[in-house]
Amino acid sequence: MGESHRQRQTRALPSGRTSAPLNRRQARIWRYARVMTPLASLTDLPQQLRQPVVRDLAWVLLSPPLLSAMPWPQRHPLSVSSWSRAPDTLADWLIRLDRDPGSLLNWLAQSSVRRLGLYYERLWQFALHAAPGIELLAANLPIRQNGRTLGELDLLLRDEEGVHHLELAIKLYLGPQRQSGAELAHWIGPGCHDRLDIKLDHLSQHQLPMSARGEARPALAELELCTAQAALWLGGYLFYPWPQPCVPPPGANPQHLTGRWLHRRDWPGFAAQRTDGRWQPLPRAAWLAPARVGRDELWPSETLQDWLHALQPQAKAQLLVRLQHSPQGDWQEVERVFLVSDDWPSAMPDAAEK
Repeated sequence: MGESHRQRQTRALPSGRTSAPLNRRQARIWRYARVMTPLASLTDLPQQLRQPVVRDLAWVLLSPPLLSAMPWPQRHPLSVSSWSRAPDTLADWLIRLDRDPGSLLNWLAQSSVRRLGLYYERLWQFALHAAPGIELLAANLPIRQNGRTLGELDLLLRDEEGVHHLELAIKLYLGPQRQSGAELAHWIGPGCHDRLDIKLDHLSQHQLPMSARGEARPALAELELCTAQAALWLGGYLFYPWPQPCVPPPGANPQHLTGRWLHRRDWPGFAAQRTDGRWQPLPRAAWLAPARVGRDELWPSETLQDWLHALQPQAKAQLLVRLQHSPQGDWQEVERVFLVSDDWPSAMPDAAEK
């Protein structure tokens, strides 16, 4: 029989070695992480996996939420699954999937996942179908009135705490250069089509109340449901301006994932300070989990310079990662930045983008 994730971790420790006791601040942070992300002990697992889609799946399940304080409850979809009580069983499932990802690839091939948000939702759906103690009742359930679609419920699931309507979102927001960052409206998407305050308003005023509206009763009744508890799960990254960072937005999770952003004109000065490793862009479909690149996929510095030279002045924001050589022989992401046009942001959003 193969080793479990816990056995592998134990084998890696020198004999007789025990971890140092946590100080009070570390203990508070650890307890907080367990509440917000019940699988926090597996945070490093995605970088140990080799299949890109399985790394993305692990990242989706294990990454912390962007915010910790919101007007609506935030609920990890696996919060009462037995996976959250025994994280090693989830780790072992992901490792087996990494060896044979066929079922996941077949699932993703069944519908379009060209948009990052759809890809994120499909990964969650795959995991929830497999999660012990969770019954996925519906996904993307349309709510209609007189033939008109009012919206969709991202997820309806049942666990030991009842029936839940969950809204999922994956977001990447860039903080301001000329403002403090202390207001939600200061944080906008890389394409200038989204803004953090607008997204939260749309969730609070439209998406989350949807399951409690009278128009939702027929759709719920078809599933033999009367009510569902509404909550959300908002994952992603916050990118801070270089060289002078701003403060996080109100309610930011202290353990949120971060990156930097800079204008094209600032790239030479930025790159000159970070010569340890290799830089290369990531396609949009690879924006979730930290990158892991084989030697044959690694860009020479000349290729990066050619790419930068060919990039149009008004090109969309590009996500680049700095890669360093790992003990496993491949190259792993240690930093990510958005490279934006010199006149970014050229337009501010006036509507939410899901």
